[in-house]
Amino acid sequence: EELVAHQLALRGLREAGRQARAQPLPPAPELTARFLAGLGFALTAGQESALADIGADLARGEPMMRLVQGDVGSGKTVVAAVAVLRAVAAGCQAAVMAPTELLAEQHRRSFERWFRPLGIDIAWLSGSMPKRLRESTYAALADGSVPVVVGTHALFQPGLEFQRLALTVVDEQHRFGVQQRLRLVEKGAGGDGGLRPHQLVLTATPIPRTLAMTLYADLDLSVIRGLPPGRTPITTVALPERRRPDVVARVRDACVGGARAYWVCPLIEESEELPSQAAESTAAELTEALPGIRVGLIHGRMPADAKERAMADFAAGRTQVLVATTVIEVGVDVPEATLMIIENAERLGLAQLHQLRGRVGRGTGASTCV
Repeated sequence: EELVAHQLALRGLREAGRQARAQPLPPAPELTARFLAGLGFALTAGQESALADIGADLARGEPMMRLVQGDVGSGKTVVAAVAVLRAVAAGCQAAVMAPTELLAEQHRRSFERWFRPLGIDIAWLSGSMPKRLRESTYAALADGSVPVVVGTHALFQPGLEFQRLALTVVDEQHRFGVQQRLRLVEKGAGGDGGLRPHQLVLTATPIPRTLAMTLYADLDLSVIRGLPPGRTPITTVALPERRRPDVVARVRDACVGGARAYWVCPLIEESEELPSQAAESTAAELTEALPGIRVGLIHGRMPADAKERAMADFAAGRTQVLVATTVIEVGVDVPEATLMIIENAERLGLAQLHQLRGRVGRGTGASTCV
């Protein structure tokens, strides 16, 4: 009964969406060509096919409601960027929302790198921003002087208004509720004669068809199959705790050979109730067990600048092993990292494990997840 009620509610949303009007966003061939030329790589067939679906939706006068599913590293963000360009070319605004500050920050860097050369400004919004900065960003979005904003949950907070929001992109949909997604959409419905923004939702979690029909009945589905050329499949193994010394030895050999490794723990500090490995004590143990190898630490309770520094050190190779909590689950991109160790994997969900494993195998080297 509950499933049927859920399905009907989503179908209702879908129908209501079809009755609503949206700003048609025609193709922007010149801007898109300049963007693609600056990427330095060609799009895969899967990306092209997802873009064709999105393009057909955006050209219509009813709001797009599309979920793009593609494995970690399949290039979903690039596809979203092309959709954002169509909004900008039509003189409208686009909002890109991610569930964690770390992932939102990564998107902000990507969009700035891609859009700066095209003369497009990007605004940034997160909960940890100083009030003065946040207010000036609110003002720039309300008067339409900035076309694109990237941010976290801060994007659907009360008080933020857009001048002409025509597209919302939500990354890692499973981390937001339907209500949260709709609150962002409502930000656009207040402007232009009640027009609703188009919605593009991205996920790396492989969703079976039945689940997609049940959980995402309000969304059309596009799948990006295949990874960019040169990627090798990730070997995944499960090992018992007693093999821990072997794993540490393996990490040492990999780091000596120039690779980098993630070591993920479910907790930040030791807990009486939960006999799980904690990140802080693991970082101390590994520092002792791996002389000559620099070990970094990142977790959700660290201040934003310390987190950024820890990530930057790992990305630049100043630290070779990064001990982390699941804060690195999404969006972290270090091609040199080829080893992922996950402690107490039984405490994590399948979607989380899938995401974590996707932090390796992003370069050309063979990668392993333990």
